[in-house]
Amino acid sequence: MLQTVDVGERSLETYRGVAPGEILDEILRHAEDLRGARVLHLNATPYGGGVSELLRSLVPLLNDLGVAADWKVISGDDAFFHVTKTMHNALQGAARTLGEEEKHTYLKNSRQNAANLEEEYDFVFVHDPQPAAILPMRGRGEARWIWRCHIDTSSPERGVWEFLRGYLGDYDAAVFTMQEFVPPDLPVGRVEIIPPAIDPLSPKNLPLAESIARQVLDWIGVRLSQPFITQVSRFDPWKDPLGVIEAYRLVREEVPGLQLALVGSMALDDPEGWEIYRQIQEAATNDPLVHVFTNLTGVGNIEVNAFQRLSEVMVQKSIREGFGLVVSEALWKGTPVVAGRAGGIPLQMADGVGGILIESVEECAEAILQLLRDPRRAGELGARGRERVREHFLLPRLLLNELSLMEELARERPLRRVPAVSASRRDPVCGMVVGNAHPELTATLNGRIYHFCSAACRARFLAWPERYVPPSG
Repeated sequence: MLQTVDVGERSLETYRGVAPGEILDEILRHAEDLRGARVLHLNATPYGGGVSELLRSLVPLLNDLGVAADWKVISGDDAFFHVTKTMHNALQGAARTLGEEEKHTYLKNSRQNAANLEEEYDFVFVHDPQPAAILPMRGRGEARWIWRCHIDTSSPERGVWEFLRGYLGDYDAAVFTMQEFVPPDLPVGRVEIIPPAIDPLSPKNLPLAESIARQVLDWIGVRLSQPFITQVSRFDPWKDPLGVIEAYRLVREEVPGLQLALVGSMALDDPEGWEIYRQIQEAATNDPLVHVFTNLTGVGNIEVNAFQRLSEVMVQKSIREGFGLVVSEALWKGTPVVAGRAGGIPLQMADGVGGILIESVEECAEAILQLLRDPRRAGELGARGRERVREHFLLPRLLLNELSLMEELARERPLRRVPAVSASRRDPVCGMVVGNAHPELTATLNGRIYHFCSAACRARFLAWPERYVPPSG
């Protein structure tokens, strides 16, 4: 039997006054028709990454709504997780390949995990490539199976993609964080675009008094009398932590006392992280103003919360990115962000809110310096970024998206009589449910009104509407 991850209890009503009220009301309407449905979320690790953080909040809310939701994780030997990390990088475009022995390792572990999935469900959400082959090996049963891909697979290494693609054809739907991430020859007929979100009431994001935040960081060795900037991420080459150190040292030529904190998460399914950690430690040797912290040395959610609140600037210098929710985490706390123009980061910082987008070490350094020298502008960017996160990137919106998808799949193979789901309030570009949209964030095409989360999404729609609207729409 696969390991079940224990989760706490959460109530949707605790989000009143935090998330938009119309989204909470819509959730209750949709959930009524799914009461009693059995839902499984299946991934590779219970800690150390964005997927596990989402599930720790999402699964309890599903249960609160009367949906019987479980969260399980697959198992595997060290060789399996080395193979899946290779697959992860290759699917994001790295020049990595799989040999026959590596394919055998992936399939052997997948068969074992398929055999260990004993329970029956109405809906199974399979997250990322690690458990993707379980469906054809186990069989669908009565469930509707959804592959939830959190990474950028727009330009995958061809051989690795062809290998994985052979195990995806039986899925009822595939979910991506952005339209641009969908590979051109995906063998799944139904594709949904659902950006992820942060939980504003999790320990990482809940309100934290400045006095407590200062005590937390002082205790682990950050000098609060001197300014500091921070990057929070997995130790992963796509997050470019070595590039962050380069940019930081350029800034420190102008701001001599500036500190840098690199706060990394070491995940069960990421053996490559240790090598990146070694490279970071080597680059930071003999530099007392560079601090390196991990979840394995006692730095957890509360410490990250404090870093994101007290840093002058948060950095997320991603080269490739699935979505980069640490951007929304920082903006939720009103802290401006300097971030790579990658993945879902520009969507979170659309229309110039939240901070500055960059594409090189030099641009990163210049943007950090601008915000350090202009605290008023930095504060305004952070405040506007917080409001964008409140409207579009909080957990209840993600929950509403997933409930809507389950309803639609249930209509195709009914659990019970499920009413039609209106798509009129979904941004056709990014896929998010939009609340009371401003008139300037709408567009009319063929007599139908479309709503958008931002002017950037509206402009992309108008520039290429046929990409987002089926011919019959």
